[in-house]
Amino acid sequence: MLRWLGALLTAMVMTGFALLLLSGDYIREGPVVVSLSANHGIHRGDVGIVSFWVLGMIGLGINLATSGRRHH
Repeated sequence: MLRWLGALLTAMVMTGFALLLLSGDYIREGPVVVSLSANHGIHRGDVGIVSFWVLGMIGLGINLATSGRRHH
């Protein structure tokens, strides 16, 4: 149970940081790849942020899936 709570907390923190990066303006955000409205869009830098978030979530899932197994 504690392992799942830790994983949930980790996922929440990672998601919070990713959302902060996606919603802010930063130097290396790059050009707009997809326009969502007149003043909002997906920048090239956002693709990297989402990619790393996905990799982190996959790693967290793998860790949860294999943590209960014992190897001899």
